[in-house]
Amino acid sequence: MMDVKCECGHVNPHGTVLCEACGKGLDETAAAEKLHDMRYEGSSRRSQTYNKTIIDKIWNFFSSVKVGVWLIVITLVASAIGTILPQEMYIPPIMPPDEYYADQYGWLGKVYYALGFHNMYSSWWYLILIAMIGISLVICSLDRVIPLYRALKAQRVIRNDGFLKKQRVFGITENAASDSTVGKVKKNLESKNYKVREEDGNLLAEKGRFSRWGPYVNHVGLIIFLIGGMLRFVPGMYIDKVLWIREGETKAIPGTENEYYLKNNKFILEVYDKDKDDQVFREALERAGTVAKTYQSDVVLYKKSSESLPGEKPKLVKLKDYEIKVNEPLKFEGFALYQVDYKLDELNTMSFSLAEKDTGKTFGDIKIDLYEPKKNYDLGNGYKVRLLGYYPDFEFGEDGEPDTKSRIPNNPAFVFKMTTPDKPEGEVSFAAIRQTIEPEGNNKYKMEFRAVETKNVTALTVRKDRTLWLIALGGIIFMIGVIQGAYWNHRRIWIQKRNGDIWVAAHTNKNWHGLKREIEMVLADTTIKVPEDQLQESKPEGEAELGGTKQ
Repeated sequence: MMDVKCECGHVNPHGTVLCEACGKGLDETAAAEKLHDMRYEGSSRRSQTYNKTIIDKIWNFFSSVKVGVWLIVITLVASAIGTILPQEMYIPPIMPPDEYYADQYGWLGKVYYALGFHNMYSSWWYLILIAMIGISLVICSLDRVIPLYRALKAQRVIRNDGFLKKQRVFGITENAASDSTVGKVKKNLESKNYKVREEDGNLLAEKGRFSRWGPYVNHVGLIIFLIGGMLRFVPGMYIDKVLWIREGETKAIPGTENEYYLKNNKFILEVYDKDKDDQVFREALERAGTVAKTYQSDVVLYKKSSESLPGEKPKLVKLKDYEIKVNEPLKFEGFALYQVDYKLDELNTMSFSLAEKDTGKTFGDIKIDLYEPKKNYDLGNGYKVRLLGYYPDFEFGEDGEPDTKSRIPNNPAFVFKMTTPDKPEGEVSFAAIRQTIEPEGNNKYKMEFRAVETKNVTALTVRKDRTLWLIALGGIIFMIGVIQGAYWNHRRIWIQKRNGDIWVAAHTNKNWHGLKREIEMVLADTTIKVPEDQLQESKPEGEAELGGTKQ
């Protein structure tokens, strides 16, 4: 499409409504309107000019403010749905996620999991929504800021008569054109911090142009913020996981690729004592019962030695001892381990004796590690015990068969096969807490419960965030844009000579009352009359105030 040349000689891009240089209307719409629409200076926007190719259609779709608003609304609604039930990363690792949601939340949990809301913030469709918002911000900004910049940069001091007449603030003072008057106005404008350009005795006074870029600075900040948010899904950029570790246990720290390990030497819990602590809280403590005062984990941080070979048990090098307390995390290599939760007296081992039921005589003891149980136990002299089945969190399933609700030993149950010299074919016994079943009839031998050992378990949140600085930068830039656009405004005043008369026109992107007061002060000690607000004049008396503030 061809560019449009104005009668002033300036060549405008196709689709320009008002000449970038002199302001003359270049189409019938601009010529017919009572006041010019100065939102984008009548500049040519790509989205309103081209609509032929697929690229044009994509550009036009994302340049629409309505599309951007709808994308934000849809994303906000989806984000709200994601908070109805906990995300998968925050559920305890006691059973598969699909079973957990169904067990804890019923049909709602099943639907929630089936629709993928359990891992929503890292799902492909949620990331696409975020990316579309970013694309919309970029295209919306480019579609408006480039033409606006070009139009403001190309504007001349002397403007077209029609342009001046169709400004909201406009007035003519007859027989007032003199060099002394114009010079005095120029001096008054400069005292108000206007940047004044003069050409053949005509003036263009302008200030606050930088405020026009406030919304686009906002967009830049939001785009940086969104990029920071999306980078959190890049491996290694953001980690937020929970590490449950028992006393005496050594585990690899999540997110370190098995390079760093942590050993929990001891977990310490201190509670409030209503008899010893502050008497002010005695009544509250009596109502609440046991209340944690502080709790900590005494840990050792290890790093895998470079001498460790693949497939072998890693050789660990001790780095340091540390006491992890609430709000006092262990920090290393960009990671931070926070104390967040605990569990006291979790079952760790259970001991049984192989005993003869009638006489009570025992033939040896076995000790079962409830997290890594062995299959076979040899008691000597032909007495053996084999573990046929283990159910850490025992319950009977819908089919009446033994099942487990989770992998945590909250209610352990066992199926034993006992082999003795006089029973070489073996006997089977099912043993649970306070319950023993002999599925093959009346046994001669039984597994007799002896003892249980417990351990305290601590929960540590493992966090690493390399995107925080980028998110903070985006937030700072966004706030700069808000301040830039909210506390300043772009004001222009044209003082033009026409056949001995003085024409005054003015425009601002907001705060018209402030502009009109400033014009009154600039023209106060001159013979030039204060221009009138043409928009207020066109409104009925009762609507004048509303019309005067609308922009």
